[in-house]
Amino acid sequence: MTTVPEDMSPQSATVPWRSTTVQVVLASTFLAPLGVPLISPALPVVRDQFGITDATASLLISVYFLTGIVLSPLIGMLADRVGRRRVLVVSLFTFSLSGGALAFVGSFDLLLVIRLVQGTAAAGIFIATVTLIGDAFSGVQRNAVLGVNNAMLSAGAAAYPLVGGALVAVAWNAPFLAYFAGLPVAAFAFLTLEEPVTDREPRRLVYIRNALTTLSGRSTAVYYGSAFATEVLLFGSVLTALPFLLTAQYDLSPVGIGLVVTAAEVVSIVVSSQNGRLARSLSNRLLVAGGFASFGIGLVGTWLAPTALFVGVAVTFVGAGLGLSMPSVDAAISGLVSDRYRAGALSIRNSTTFLGRSLGPVLFAGLALTTGYRPLLLGAGLVAFAWSLVVLLATR
Repeated sequence: MTTVPEDMSPQSATVPWRSTTVQVVLASTFLAPLGVPLISPALPVVRDQFGITDATASLLISVYFLTGIVLSPLIGMLADRVGRRRVLVVSLFTFSLSGGALAFVGSFDLLLVIRLVQGTAAAGIFIATVTLIGDAFSGVQRNAVLGVNNAMLSAGAAAYPLVGGALVAVAWNAPFLAYFAGLPVAAFAFLTLEEPVTDREPRRLVYIRNALTTLSGRSTAVYYGSAFATEVLLFGSVLTALPFLLTAQYDLSPVGIGLVVTAAEVVSIVVSSQNGRLARSLSNRLLVAGGFASFGIGLVGTWLAPTALFVGVAVTFVGAGLGLSMPSVDAAISGLVSDRYRAGALSIRNSTTFLGRSLGPVLFAGLALTTGYRPLLLGAGLVAFAWSLVVLLATR
C-alpha cells in the first residue's frame, strides 16, 4: 500500500509550499490584484484628468471585466484542451505588457480599449490558477490551498491601493507602470511550471454538452450566484462607492482611501488563510452563508459609521466575508466536476465573477445618483443578508 505524505493528504490542511505549482499559482495570484485595487484610489484623479463623471470614470474598472464575461468559457475550454500552463504563461505576458502600455496613453477611450485586452488576459490568469489547484489537490487540502491563494489575492489587494494612492500622487498615469512587474512572474511560470496530467476531451461539441450536463443542479447554480453576488457587492461598494464617499464626505486623500480598502483586505488575508482548518468542521455551504452574513454586517456598518475611522472598522467585516466565501465557492465547484471539465466549470464561475465585477461599479455609481452612496450601502447590506439565507435554504 502506498503511503501518502501527510502534507499531501486530502484531509491535511497543510499547504505544500515547496510545490512548484503552488509557487507559480501564488506568484500569479499576487499579481492579479494589480488589475483593479491598484487604480481604485486613483479614480477621482482620473476623473479630474479627463473631465468625466464618476460613472464614466468607473468604466475603467467595468470594461476590464467585459471580455472575461463572454470569453471565460472559451478560455476554460482552451485550458482543458491545450493545457493550463500555456494559457497561464500567455495570459501573464499579455496582462503585464498591455497594462504597462496604459501609462503612455492620453485618451480615455483608448485606455478603455486596452483595458479590454488586459481584462481578457486577467481572465486567463484567474481560470488557470484556480484550475491548477483543483487538479493538484483534493479534499480539505484543496480548501487550504484555495484559502492561501485567496489570501494572496487579498494581500495584493491590500498592498496595491497604498501603492496606487502613492503613485497617483506623482502622476495620474504612474500606477500603470506597476504592471511591468508582472514580466518576471510570467518568466518564472514559463521556466518552472509543469503541465498537470489530466483527461482531455478531444471533441468541442461533446465537451460543451458534457460540461453543461456535469454542471446542472441547484447547488451549482447557488455557488455560481454566490460568486456573482460577492463581486457585485465588493466591487460596487468597497472599490467604487467608498472611494467617492470618502472623498466627498470626509475629504480623504487617495492614500487615506487606500488605507480603508487595505483594512478589508488584511482581514480577508487572515480569514482566507484559515479556510482549510475551518473546512475540517464546517461545510462549504456554511462557510459561504457565513461569508454573506459577514458582508451584511460590514455594509450595514458602513451606513451607520459616523466617521471615516468607523468606516474602516466596518469594512473589515466585508474582508472577513470574502475570506470565508470565495475559497469555499471554488472548492465546492471543483468538487462537483471531474478534472476533464474542471477548467470549463471554473471558467463559467469566472464569467459570473467578471460579470459581477463589471456590473458592480456601474450599478453602484449609477444608483448613487438617485440614492446617494450611504443609503446604497445599507441596501447592499440587506441584500447580503438575504443571499446568506438563500445559500442555507437552497443547498441543503
